[in-house]
Amino acid sequence: MRSYVEEKPVPEYQWASEAAYEVFQDMKFGIRIHWGLYSVAGFTRESWPFLDLSYEQRARYNQMYETWNPTGFDADEWTSLFAESGLRMFAFTTKHHEGFSMFDTRTRVKQRVRWDAPGGPALEDCDLAYSMMETPFKRDVVKELCDAGHKRGLRISLYFSHPDWYDADFRPYADDPVQVPSSAELDTDWRPEKPGSTRTIWMAPDPTPQQVARMMARHRAQLEELLTNYGEIDMLSLDQWLGPTVWPQMRETILQLRKLQPNVMLRARGIGNYGDYYTPEGFVPGSKSNTDVPWMVIYPLAKGFSYDPEAADYKGAGWMVKNIVDTAAKGGSFQVGVGPDATGRFHPTAVAQLKQAGGWLRTCGEGIYATRAREGEHWREGESIRFTQTKDKRTVYCFALQWPGRELTLLSLRPAPGSRIMMFGYPDPMKWKYDSATGLKIELPASLQTESRRPSEYAWGWSIQPA
Repeated sequence: MRSYVEEKPVPEYQWASEAAYEVFQDMKFGIRIHWGLYSVAGFTRESWPFLDLSYEQRARYNQMYETWNPTGFDADEWTSLFAESGLRMFAFTTKHHEGFSMFDTRTRVKQRVRWDAPGGPALEDCDLAYSMMETPFKRDVVKELCDAGHKRGLRISLYFSHPDWYDADFRPYADDPVQVPSSAELDTDWRPEKPGSTRTIWMAPDPTPQQVARMMARHRAQLEELLTNYGEIDMLSLDQWLGPTVWPQMRETILQLRKLQPNVMLRARGIGNYGDYYTPEGFVPGSKSNTDVPWMVIYPLAKGFSYDPEAADYKGAGWMVKNIVDTAAKGGSFQVGVGPDATGRFHPTAVAQLKQAGGWLRTCGEGIYATRAREGEHWREGESIRFTQTKDKRTVYCFALQWPGRELTLLSLRPAPGSRIMMFGYPDPMKWKYDSATGLKIELPASLQTESRRPSEYAWGWSIQPA
């Protein structure tokens, strides 16, 4: 939330439908792909390092699109990997903060900063899309991915940054490298740079009313393109904030987007309570969410969300599986961040780890997909046991994040008399007994005490019909 966004939306606003909320909460595992000019520059933190560049380096960065030709990109190959890895959705960065559009936008940038102007940076007029269609590649990456994703039944989220550091009309929002005398008034998140900061800020005049109107018109037009030209879009992953003076125009944009695709789920960033979901970033909440708003963790597989060349930085399939289980038990979904390199290819280590997580889900996914959290604090027992349940509550799934040994003891669950307890990937029912004083004890076969003979790695699951 921000103080200038009304807590209760205007009466004519409608959130996405209950059916859309159900679909969102059913997915459980997705991927976030950050890919852009920052991948060519070798930035592992998306476009954020742009702020630390010198004026001359920024000028070179802004020209990289003229030679970028990522011939290794293959939307069918990407989405095949996603499907094989058990991913039910992908989020793709259509435009990050530095302003380069990865899609065929028909909007035009009319003013930019010439960072290498004689005597120092200067505003200059221009007329270009600053998009993939102006590269040697000349292909609409977003369209190819959406077409391939729809073909494979994947849910699609399009990431879009409200601010734009290339289009000078958007100054001074969200750490824009161009600030103005009225920055503190226009952007309530603005803070002066701390001593020792490596960021290079250039001061420009305040934007004129005509430039502000042009900014908000282009902002709306690009979002309308994303919800008009690429078929059904399940989520818009909005990012950052534009401030109080333009909130009325932002609100009108959100109302217009609802008319274009009423069921699109909107991330709350930049729009507060007009959003349908939120995304804890870089961590899994320690307990169940304290709100009814759906949520999805976003967490990079390597050190950052964009391409990382170091194989050792990738956290592993076991890390993904444990987070998938932990997040599902708390009622959320888990979205892992993986970026391709400048050519459009993912790191082989990332590919291998995603496929390993997919193998685990083929064995144990019944206890993850389309499940819900148990009531109250019954989503866990201790540090290593997690639970999910079916929507009708007729089946509870138990996961052990550490191998329990010869016997699994559960204190919060009583099975229905005569019911069968099955282990994912194991053909025979488990032997069990229940006592109100000591709980449920499930005997694990002697053969499974040998690690190589267990039906899955990383975590182990059982289905139980509760009394």
